[in-house]
Amino acid sequence: MVQDLYVLMITAAVVSIVFKFLKQPVVLGYIVAGVLIGPHLSGEKFVNADNVKQWGDIGVLFVLFCIGLEFRLKNLISSGKVAAIGALTIIGGMMCCGYLVGIDAGFDMVNSLFLAGMLCMSSTTIVMKAIDEAGMSKERFVKGATSILIVEDVVAVVLMVLLSSIAIRHQFEGAELASKVVNLVITLVAWFVCGILIIPTLIRKVKDHLNDETLIILSLGLCLGMVLTAEEAGFSSALGAFVMGSILAETVEAHRIEKLMSPLKNVFAAIFFISVGMLIDPASVAQYWMSIIYVSVIIIVGMIVFATLGCWWGGQTMRDSMLTSFSFVQIGEFSFIIAGLGASLGVLNPMIYPIIVASSVVTTFLTPYIMKAAIPSYNFLYSHVSDSFRAKMDKREQEVIAAETVTPSDDDGDSLADKARHAVRHTFITKHLVDLFIKNMSAHDEKEKNAK
Repeated sequence: MVQDLYVLMITAAVVSIVFKFLKQPVVLGYIVAGVLIGPHLSGEKFVNADNVKQWGDIGVLFVLFCIGLEFRLKNLISSGKVAAIGALTIIGGMMCCGYLVGIDAGFDMVNSLFLAGMLCMSSTTIVMKAIDEAGMSKERFVKGATSILIVEDVVAVVLMVLLSSIAIRHQFEGAELASKVVNLVITLVAWFVCGILIIPTLIRKVKDHLNDETLIILSLGLCLGMVLTAEEAGFSSALGAFVMGSILAETVEAHRIEKLMSPLKNVFAAIFFISVGMLIDPASVAQYWMSIIYVSVIIIVGMIVFATLGCWWGGQTMRDSMLTSFSFVQIGEFSFIIAGLGASLGVLNPMIYPIIVASSVVTTFLTPYIMKAAIPSYNFLYSHVSDSFRAKMDKREQEVIAAETVTPSDDDGDSLADKARHAVRHTFITKHLVDLFIKNMSAHDEKEKNAK
């Protein structure tokens, strides 16, 4: 296993340096590294594929845990209309396209639904990295784009649970699916209520005793504990990791935890993407190259159309809508996770995985170049639309600028999420439970000192 990690890390480091030099996303480099050392090109002489898969599964948990840490309720609420309408338009539109592509290819309902799920999610990691590398992180559209990605991540976790249910039964039953959704919602609410009742308050009470080492150990322990809880409840481990990240995102140490988790996330995310690359058979890519091009075109065109419409309907300007949509033209980590879920359940058609991974590589590679075409495309659209629609575009621009210039009053106070957390934290039961816990800890420490 040590040899496996050695080969993974060295190969990933060398390839990522090359891709940095070529100004390409490092995620793409990790996938290429996986292809190079994978069993299809190098056999089993370099790494054990089973060991890498286990490390990759752990990587998925840490990636989703960190995505949960980035989930800020107040940020989501502030751009709720754009986030909700934009995300639902993209997901709904792309799932319809994906399902139709699957049916057209002759897949059954389950495989078509899995394909639809793989095509409807942009990669949060790749989008944020591409925006940063393009020097656009301060642009106005980024806030709305980030909110849409957050909603997509939440929907993706729910989607994995629903796809698992459908895959096991091999049929779509509305009543059973509705029951599963209700069960999921009740479980999530229970987890969040219990988590927000106890964990943020506990961390606030003991934060003076939490150095970096203790905080990272505590965070990982809570993450893995929720993973086990989710598995016991019949849900995916990924859901548990995401939920605990979301709960910790509402604590006073959220930014500190996120910073401490960043190196660990980067390591295990690299292993995950390498494990994805190891599953790519170059022969299969050559065999399905027309399908790969076809799916890539569907992803790029579909994301541009549905994201632009969703953002425009959600209240963004046309310029911001197009900047958002042109940055969403790829699929990434959740597509691989959903594909891996289908493979582990034994329901995924073997030809889907190489097509999806190769399409992700193609769209990821093209993302920086497509983003550069956003402004020219907007200028072209602006100069060729009707006068009435151009007037609507100008009016929307003025409305957004006017909304930005309104200075929020100082008496707004805490956000809704902060107020809710404050109210929960100061309930009678919670305060006494935490005080009792701290009191017992102090008594235990005092006993140990006296014993010495």
